[in-house]
Amino acid sequence: MSAICVYCASGPVADRHLALATELGTAIGAAGHSLVSGGGNVSMMGAIAVATRKAGGQTVGIIPKALVHREVADVDADQLVVTDTMRERKQQMDDRADAFITLPGGIGTLEELFETWTAGYLGMHDKPVVLLDPDGHYKPLLQWLDTLAGTGFVSRSALDRLLVTRTVPEALAGCGIYL
Repeated sequence: MSAICVYCASGPVADRHLALATELGTAIGAAGHSLVSGGGNVSMMGAIAVATRKAGGQTVGIIPKALVHREVADVDADQLVVTDTMRERKQQMDDRADAFITLPGGIGTLEELFETWTAGYLGMHDKPVVLLDPDGHYKPLLQWLDTLAGTGFVSRSALDRLLVTRTVPEALAGCGIYL
């Protein structure tokens, strides 16, 4: 069984993004894997946790004290870990995960993606880092990163360390999970 860490929005999102989180959570749980999440029970973060459990998977939520009430902690998680800081939260998520998938999100999601991606590129871990972007949410960002590669600020090998996918089965395959 693998533990898949999913980074995603915890704020208001479109219904299609909630459906994507539900689809991914269902697939993770149905495949017998566990979810590592930011420990919130709202928005995409809540949808993926509920779907994972509903499909038979285990969930580990990791949330800093400061966000327990703000993000409404996922008290139904199989394991809920409350940390002192955001840095501790991310470290716990990194340590517990075998692979990382990023869904559409905002600055918090981007920060998590970039930190995990950079650590992989620098050889601090060899875990898959996958971006699941079915509707082009990250298209402008990816275009900008490609521009940076063209100017030498980002290497092609760094870009190659991030697997960009459009479907849940592709994202899970990038983590070594085949449906």
